[in-house]
Amino acid sequence: MTPSAWRHSLRIRLLAGTLFWVAGTILVAGWGLGTLFRQHVETQFHAELRTHLDQLTAHITLDAQGRAQLTLPLSEPRFGRPYSGYYWQVDDMGQGATPATAMLRSRSLWDMALVAPVDTLQAGDIHVHQVVGPQGKRLGLVERSVRIDDGPDGKPHTLRLLAAADADLMAEPVSRFNGALWLALGVLGAGLVLAAVVQVSVGLSPLRALRTALARVRGGETPQLDGDFPVEVMPLVEEFNTVLAHNADVVERARTHAGNLAHALKTPLSVLANAARAKEQHDPELARLVVEQIGVARRQVDYHLARAQAAAATRVPGVKTELLPVVEGLVRVMQRIHAQRDLAITVQSWPAALAFRGEAQDLQEMLGNLLDNACKWAAHLVEISAHVDDDMVTLTLDDDGMGLDAPQRDVVMRRGVRADEQVPGSGLGLAIVDDLARLYGGRVELLDSPLGGLRAALTLPVVR
Repeated sequence: MTPSAWRHSLRIRLLAGTLFWVAGTILVAGWGLGTLFRQHVETQFHAELRTHLDQLTAHITLDAQGRAQLTLPLSEPRFGRPYSGYYWQVDDMGQGATPATAMLRSRSLWDMALVAPVDTLQAGDIHVHQVVGPQGKRLGLVERSVRIDDGPDGKPHTLRLLAAADADLMAEPVSRFNGALWLALGVLGAGLVLAAVVQVSVGLSPLRALRTALARVRGGETPQLDGDFPVEVMPLVEEFNTVLAHNADVVERARTHAGNLAHALKTPLSVLANAARAKEQHDPELARLVVEQIGVARRQVDYHLARAQAAAATRVPGVKTELLPVVEGLVRVMQRIHAQRDLAITVQSWPAALAFRGEAQDLQEMLGNLLDNACKWAAHLVEISAHVDDDMVTLTLDDDGMGLDAPQRDVVMRRGVRADEQVPGSGLGLAIVDDLARLYGGRVELLDSPLGGLRAALTLPVVR
């Protein structure tokens, strides 16, 4: 099709514009959704690695010789299968010296070690890297530095904890999602293109009807445009009919004037013809010339009158989290944090196979805040127990501290309020716990403890 046809075809211009925007929208939507999904997968991937790193932090300890050892295996079974794609490692940073020496590593590493970039880590910071692991696989890695000042051997130790996983665990779901996404968007685009073609065809159908009506007018079948047209086209039809009526009037007046002129000329011509015949005997040559020219004039008048008469006659478109490992991990963390106070943190009888119906991070946030508060206020003892009632579990944390009277309990649940300004904290912990518990359909209550201090009762939905 020539460029001129593209410029002058309304159908092609509408279709081209529609197809341009459909293609642009599909491309932007595909890029946007693919990017969002990739970011989501990366976030989940690194969140899972952080969870494993938190478990590793909770389960790592030092023996009498200052060597790292794992008190409990991590919950991910793939750490035990050689070259499974899931790896962890504990490096001894010595007195800040580099490179680090691998003290302990997962069975999945077999006879290899993770080599992380030289990095400066503050205690508790988590850094994210991309490294090359076993069998040349690209790994996503998170690391944390843990400092133990009073180890069993009496020396300070700085440990570098690493958790890594095969980056293909991110790439494969993203690739599958992108394939399904572009297939779906392709089907959607094809449907939109078909809808656009139908819409343009239906939208331009009144113009086809208008062209048919014009052909009937041009063929003389009707003096004006007749038919049922949309309101958007009716002004054009009415204006066109007005023009046709005006042209018909002009033609009629021209025909009338031509007829009047013809009649007006016929009479003088007849008189001249009669006069020429009367004088034929006196001057036959002049008479014959006059009669001849009058005949020519009459033929011209008849011809143009016939043309005037002919012109007058012609009309132009479900997540769950095991409770006990989280509780035990938090207990170990709190024992380290509050090691100088010689607190006894005990876990009482625990129902078997008990899991929280929610995210591990949220459970750690709630229990961590409550357990930290109990440890801050306890004199010597903190007890943790669980009681299941139907599909809810109540976790109780008791301490033998000073406790709080009823009015104070209501006050400390408010955001930003602290029971004692001398104790470190922001006053947000209990409010955060209360908000998270309510989001899961649970609650948190502060009660009197049998130990003499305060009891924090956290009720959450449970999976058995």
